[in-house]
Amino acid sequence: MEHIIDPTADGVFDAAVVDVTAKGVVETKPLNDDDWLKVERAGLLLAESTNLLKMPRKIAPLPEPAKDEAPHKGAEPELSPAQIQSKIDEDRALWNKYADGLREAAMSSVKVARARDAEGLFTAGSEIDKACENCHLEYWYPGDRKAVLEDARKKVTYDPPQKTDPAKKK
Repeated sequence: MEHIIDPTADGVFDAAVVDVTAKGVVETKPLNDDDWLKVERAGLLLAESTNLLKMPRKIAPLPEPAKDEAPHKGAEPELSPAQIQSKIDEDRALWNKYADGLREAAMSSVKVARARDAEGLFTAGSEIDKACENCHLEYWYPGDRKAVLEDARKKVTYDPPQKTDPAKKK
């Protein structure tokens, strides 16, 4: 996750950004074919990386477990690598479902890049973020689900103004 999934997703997330500061609004978006190719490649790499997630293997190198480590059904917000591995091993189909969700979201970013749709990058990025967060709430910090979902409802979002066709105005 840290060395493949996360930095690859950043290739989509960082392609279209609206930064609101005291000095004003600064928009970043792909400007040329090279910029769009980078977004497309990031989406394809992210989609393909989900195959690595689905390969049966150790998720992370596991340290020696502590003798008093609680089972994964505990209320701790963050699970240890051993607890995450245990949850995955218990229901690999669910794990694969989350990986497939990430793949679908990543492929939507590829379609957006090929269409050169800068506004669509915001939606594609949100889909990727949601796919990641849904999995994290299941496998990384399930004990914190309520707080995370409550926090998400409080977030401010930005919808850029819609361009209107002056010829259609009455």
